[in-house]
Amino acid sequence: MKITNIETYPVWGGHRNFIFVVVDTDEGIYGVGEAGIVRPEQAIIGAIDHFKDLLIGQDPFRIEHLWQVMTRGGFFPAQRILMSAIAAIDIALWDIKGKALNVPIYELLGGRVRDKVACYPHNVGHGMEIEPLVESCLQTKEEGWKFVRWGLAQDGQNFEPRQSVLTAIKQFQAVREAVGDEIELTFDIHTRLDLPDAVWLCREVEQFRPFFIEDPLRCENPDSFKTLRPRIHVPIAAGEQFCSKWEFRQMVEEEWIDYARIDLCIAGGITESHKIAGWCETHYIKIATHNPLGPISSAACLQLNLATPNFGVQEQPRKTGTVLTDVIPVQPEWQDGYLLPPTRPGLGVEFDRVAARKNPAQSPARQPGSLPGLRRLDGSFTNW
Repeated sequence: MKITNIETYPVWGGHRNFIFVVVDTDEGIYGVGEAGIVRPEQAIIGAIDHFKDLLIGQDPFRIEHLWQVMTRGGFFPAQRILMSAIAAIDIALWDIKGKALNVPIYELLGGRVRDKVACYPHNVGHGMEIEPLVESCLQTKEEGWKFVRWGLAQDGQNFEPRQSVLTAIKQFQAVREAVGDEIELTFDIHTRLDLPDAVWLCREVEQFRPFFIEDPLRCENPDSFKTLRPRIHVPIAAGEQFCSKWEFRQMVEEEWIDYARIDLCIAGGITESHKIAGWCETHYIKIATHNPLGPISSAACLQLNLATPNFGVQEQPRKTGTVLTDVIPVQPEWQDGYLLPPTRPGLGVEFDRVAARKNPAQSPARQPGSLPGLRRLDGSFTNW
């Protein structure tokens, strides 16, 4: 079997763009993957086109070899844009191998270690209000989810840390009282705080028993977690912005996190993510796969999580089968807050190229969900 073509499909999903990749072979078996960084679409598409000439004619079964060629084939180490492109291609290669061998990908990773994968949804986002958040959490509980998730509040386009921390404390109390003790609370600071405010928030919400607090600090200087870790007693999740095992190295080795937020569609695909997960196991760190993306990402995360002993939870913004059902008509099955193991080979999904072409990606200027530029009350720019 040889690779004959690699095609990129930038698709508009109604609220954001998605970038899918299809790898074709001379035996008629194709694989599909998804890129994790989508807003610089042309950069990702260019990176995938760059790898196309390297991969056509190669054996798609040599996944590790091709990963090394793509990652180490340039003088400069591959970083986020290239690794996002590599991730999409890598996932597609695993899809091909599973289809060719007529088994789900989790069988190629050692087989299932669980019967279902727990997921958390996205509740009402980053607003300052409390009542809509509580209503959203009660609704997802009623639907069968076992987790709720929301993020650090902002006031429209303004974000003032101390105001947001005070709001978050009130939200935690209201949500915990509303949903009871059996529902897990996950909370995303979204890298918006500096160390003093992050410590303050984490200490104040400890009483509400969060499952984890996500991204309390920015990722550029992991050493800051060395200062944060001994000063708080809530579980910490981080890593969604990391693109390789090398970036995870210090956080894992120093045990500064409790949950590794591996994004398969940024961190080099299934090949690299499987290595990171195994490394985390040696430090009793669980993985909480970062998945704010599309159905292909959901399927890839599911395959890894089914075969990973040290799994915690999978991010799943909404139920599968509710987005891009024309482009991906076969998606993983969701039931009562869990994704169920697929029995179809490879990723267990189908991809409709005709439908994908009918929904081309939109330019950033036309996207209503483009990232806002948050500012503090003094007018200075701050993290989104």
